Amino acid sequence: MARDVVTERSPNPPGAVTVAALQTEPVLGDNAGNLERALAMMEEAVASGARLLVLPEAAVSGYVFTGPEHARAHAEQVPGGPACRAWAELCARHGVWVVAGVIERAGDALYNSAVLLGPDGLVGRYRKVHLWNDEKRIYRPGDLGFPVYETELGRVAMLICYDLWFPESFRACALGGADVVCAPSNWVPVPEQPAGQVVMANLMCMTGAHSNKLAVAAAGRSGVERGQPFIGSSVIVGRDGWPLAGPASTEGTGVTLAELDLIATRPDPSAASFNDPLGDRRPEVYAAPR
Repeated sequence: MARDVVTERSPNPPGAVTVAALQTEPVLGDNAGNLERALAMMEEAVASGARLLVLPEAAVSGYVFTGPEHARAHAEQVPGGPACRAWAELCARHGVWVVAGVIERAGDALYNSAVLLGPDGLVGRYRKVHLWNDEKRIYRPGDLGFPVYETELGRVAMLICYDLWFPESFRACALGGADVVCAPSNWVPVPEQPAGQVVMANLMCMTGAHSNKLAVAAAGRSGVERGQPFIGSSVIVGRDGWPLAGPASTEGTGVTLAELDLIATRPDPSAASFNDPLGDRRPEVYAAPR
C-alpha cells in the first residue's frame, strides 16, 4: 500500500486514511447488476481498510447512451434512488464515505452527477460543469459550482472526468479549502497520444494536485460500450503531484489503495514559503484580454 510521504510520520499516523479508487467495468443499462458488482468491490475495499471510496462516472448505469430518453431510463433521483440508498447503507454499516458517479434525474432535468455519502447519509452532490461530446445534448450543465464538503476525514471536493482538463476546476476546489478532489471518471483514449507515455488524464490529475496543493483520487472505468473504449488508469495522487498508487491498468477491474493524512498535511498559511501557487496568485492581472 502506498503512503503519503508528505506526512513524514510513522506508517500508521493518527488521522491517516486509506483511500480507494475502484476501477469497474459496468454494462450499459444493467443498473442492478452493475450495482451488485460495485458493492462487492466496495466490500473488498472496506476489508482492506478503506474509509474513503471513489467509484467511476455513471457507475451503475453505463455511459454511452443514445440520447436523453435512453439516459433518463437509467437515471435516478438523489438521494432516493436505488444506488444512492445502497451506497448509504454500506456507509452506515461500515462507517465510511463514498464518492460515486450517478446519472441524476431532477424533475425534467438530467445531470451527470457525483454524490458524497457518509455514515449519516447524503453529505452533498456535484453536477458536472464541463460537458464532453454527446453529453451536451443529454445533460444540463452543472449548476452547483464547485462545492467543498467538510467531513471528519478532511474537506472533500468532486470533479467528473472532463472537468480535470480545466485548471479553473481545480483552483476553485483549492480556494474552497479542499484537501482532496475525488474524481469519478470515464476516461477515453486521447487521439495521437504516443505509445508508452503516461495517459493524459493521469497527467491532468498530477498537475492539478501539484498546482493546488491538494490530493486527487480518480477512479476510471474499463471496457467498451457501443464501440467506445475506456482506458481505466485509476490513480491516487498526493499533494505534491506524484502518484501514491496507480495508475491502474488500462484494462480490467480492481481496487487501488493509498494512505493519506488529509488534515495533518494541510498547508500552514502562517509558514513562510518562497513559492506558493495559491498565495502567489495575482488575480488583478488575470482579466480576460479584450
